Amino acid sequence: MASSNNYILSILSSILLLSVSPITSISIPEKYTQCLSVNSKLPVPLSTLYTPNNSSSYSQILLSTAQNLRFTGSSVPKPEFIFTPLQESHVQAAVICSKELGIHIRIRSGGHDYEGASYVSEIEIPFIIVDLANLRSISINIDDNSAWVEAGAMLGEVYYRIAEKSNIHAFPAGACTTLGMGGHITGGAYGFLLRKYGLGADNVLDARIVDARGRVLNRAAMGEDLFWAIRGGGGGSFGIIVSWKIKLVPVPPTVTVFNVAKTLEQGATKLFHKWQQIAHTLDEDLFLRVSLQVQGAEQDGEKKVTCLYTALYLGGAEKLIQIMQERFPELGLTRKDCNETTWIKSVIYNGLFPSDAPPEVLLQRQNVFKGYFKGKSDFVKEAIPETAFEGLWKRLLEGEDKEVILFNPYGGMMNKIPESATPFPYRQGIVFEIAYTVLWGDDNKSAKKDIEWIRNIYEYMAPYVSKNPRGAYVNYKDFDLGMNKNGNTSFTKARVWGDKYFKGNFQRLVRAKTKIDPENFFRHEQSIPPLPLKG
Repeated sequence: MASSNNYILSILSSILLLSVSPITSISIPEKYTQCLSVNSKLPVPLSTLYTPNNSSSYSQILLSTAQNLRFTGSSVPKPEFIFTPLQESHVQAAVICSKELGIHIRIRSGGHDYEGASYVSEIEIPFIIVDLANLRSISINIDDNSAWVEAGAMLGEVYYRIAEKSNIHAFPAGACTTLGMGGHITGGAYGFLLRKYGLGADNVLDARIVDARGRVLNRAAMGEDLFWAIRGGGGGSFGIIVSWKIKLVPVPPTVTVFNVAKTLEQGATKLFHKWQQIAHTLDEDLFLRVSLQVQGAEQDGEKKVTCLYTALYLGGAEKLIQIMQERFPELGLTRKDCNETTWIKSVIYNGLFPSDAPPEVLLQRQNVFKGYFKGKSDFVKEAIPETAFEGLWKRLLEGEDKEVILFNPYGGMMNKIPESATPFPYRQGIVFEIAYTVLWGDDNKSAKKDIEWIRNIYEYMAPYVSKNPRGAYVNYKDFDLGMNKNGNTSFTKARVWGDKYFKGNFQRLVRAKTKIDPENFFRHEQSIPPLPLKG
């Protein structure tokens, strides 16, 4: 009763303050706090609001999950304040108040946005961040192979909680364990179980989303068009995902992993060409990716191109070696290369943690891989000619040893799911996906040179990748493809990048957006635009 009375008093005091104080004399954070108190079903502690006035706390929260440090410098626009809701009703109030006060909103769950759009606005100021880090509960139900996961939970936390309950259950999503669940699935979410179970977005059973009117909608309430759109249509366009109900998938008690590196001197060119021809046709229990990078020789400092083959096989080492000897004997895989382990330990292994790290390392929310970087992506429908590799190696050697190009095989389950099943269209007929990344130093001084490098190699690869459109993965957001310039971007302009991410699914996304958010409240540099309002 006391807490109820306090809540009523807080509402009355807020209303009274609004009625006797000139609105122009109250700062934006004060207006927002008062509005939150009125519109939230549960009290909103002042400690959930961070402003530049409490600079140390504000900076700490702002930088807490900002993965790309390119968007944290002093010249980059900063939010008026950061709101960290504790309850679903706080999220509802945040939407209502942002709309009432005309404050542009950005939503952050994990902060891995490649172009910083979840915590920076380059097109609209002032803006605020609604940071969902406090909404991180995870409820595992092994009996019906499902889990409810709040948006602010990190992927590593989800993996850990699943493993607490069972060593034969998993969820098919990314290898980077500090991805926020709210945003990761909205772009598709692929990982080492891609060929066996598809994307994370393919394994979502339900969701709870706060729409532009402040309503909380589950799957039944939102309807199938919106439920389709949020599973791969990109974050920040349709509402704020509060939680997902995900489907858990079976894995064997023993899986096998390996890393095998080959240099050009060890025949990497022909090996890589062979990989392109067979990786998408291997047993769907085997995911075998390749990463290309340049390393300096320890003694003479000479640069060397290295192809690293990284695998997860859902089974034991002997069977894996048999498959490799039959399909890819050129790699020369041996038993000593293989590590039999559990699925959860394979997550640690492929997440680049120390080999002896305990499972609790997955509970680490701080991203240890922060840096200044730029990324791009491609999809490939047929093997790249061996003659093209010479130019690829040359461009890698011209870099600064901070470039990585990942090649992720498709096939398996991805060939069985129609491209219209979710907004993510790159499935049947795709041999592999390419992810380009370039990183640079702490001072950000080499940014121009390194960004030029990745754009040049992207241009070089154009003849060998998908065309009409040249595909791209929305979770590797790339503003080079085009941007919304304001809140009223036309369908025609947005289609330039929209078709690259979504192909023919873009038009259906626009229809879903028009239906749920016709006034375009949820928007950013590459959000889905609604069709123009009539009249």
